[in-house]
Amino acid sequence: MQGMRETALRARRRVGTAGEPVRRAWARPGPERDVAAQAVKAALAACVAWAVAGWWLRTPSAFVAPWVAVVLVESTVFRSIAHGLQQLAAIATGTAVATAVALTLDSPMAAMFLVLPVAVLLGNWRRLGSQGVHAATGALFVLTTAPVTIAGSAIRIAEAVFGALVGIAVNALIRPPVYLRGTRAAIEDAAREAQQILDAVADRLTADTWDARTAEDLHERALRLFLLVEQARSAAGWSRESLRVNPRRRRHALSPPGQDYDAAVTVLDYVAVHTTGVTRAVLEASDGHRPEPRPAPAVTEPYAQFLRNSARAIRLYPHSRFAPGGHDDHADRELREVVDDMVHTLNTLRRKLPGGLPDDPDALAAHGTLLTHARRLAEQLVRR
Repeated sequence: MQGMRETALRARRRVGTAGEPVRRAWARPGPERDVAAQAVKAALAACVAWAVAGWWLRTPSAFVAPWVAVVLVESTVFRSIAHGLQQLAAIATGTAVATAVALTLDSPMAAMFLVLPVAVLLGNWRRLGSQGVHAATGALFVLTTAPVTIAGSAIRIAEAVFGALVGIAVNALIRPPVYLRGTRAAIEDAAREAQQILDAVADRLTADTWDARTAEDLHERALRLFLLVEQARSAAGWSRESLRVNPRRRRHALSPPGQDYDAAVTVLDYVAVHTTGVTRAVLEASDGHRPEPRPAPAVTEPYAQFLRNSARAIRLYPHSRFAPGGHDDHADRELREVVDDMVHTLNTLRRKLPGGLPDDPDALAAHGTLLTHARRLAEQLVRR
């Protein structure tokens, strides 16, 4: 009975987890709502293509039009057009080759044996990109449908063209996707994670807490920070692509991510390097089997203050750069003040470091490397 109750509880939790994206899509704009909108648009494109090709014109292979339409409601308008041209080229090539061979041979099986290897090889042509597989698909549509005629193949290609036009038109005219919000969110996510890690390390330094398990967890989070930075870089690329041949760009005067976003990702790269170096040093100091002494309070206290200033500067950075309507002057001034404090704390730490690590050249060199990373991070935040 207890086992059944636990199974029921797990099932309810899974249902709740599965429904969470739906609730987020309903509640506020975000990635979930964007995905839902694209799904509805794909269904609409398929219905429109089928209504014309299958219900009104009653073409012999009407399924081709909605099939092409639904797969061309892509994540960006530019990608819909580019993939549409590649897909049509692949389908037309596979259809033409299959038709010519099938009309020459009496055996559909022999024609399939000869055509499919050629179609698959054509599908690997670089210019067809990821759509090359449709060369073999187009050939199969011809070879598995009797009788094979030139008129039938021409109609099938025309249906593919019509489906592509419907899919591209629906994607371009009905809420064309834009990912500027996703770029800002990705940068803010990376900055927030770095801030939390540095604050956590600073708390442990001032409390003289050197728990190895916690230090390992923080170091793993710092390593994952590189993935968040890469996601921010990728999001900027997606945003630029989403505004190409996008009617919403002209209608709402949207601008693609410029050098500000590239500079922010570069700064986040420095943040990730610095954060990883700090957490690695704390992890090594937490290892009771290592001979290196822990830094004295004269070193840990100013270094903890530097980490807190770093965390605060990183938190302010996205607000200063990407505030609604342009730069936030208040956040900009606050950021400069925090960075000045970082530099002052660094200078203090440089004076105290030799006395905090006496007679230990290796430990002194390791912490000197951390100071170098810290100074470069401060310089990046000042330059912006």
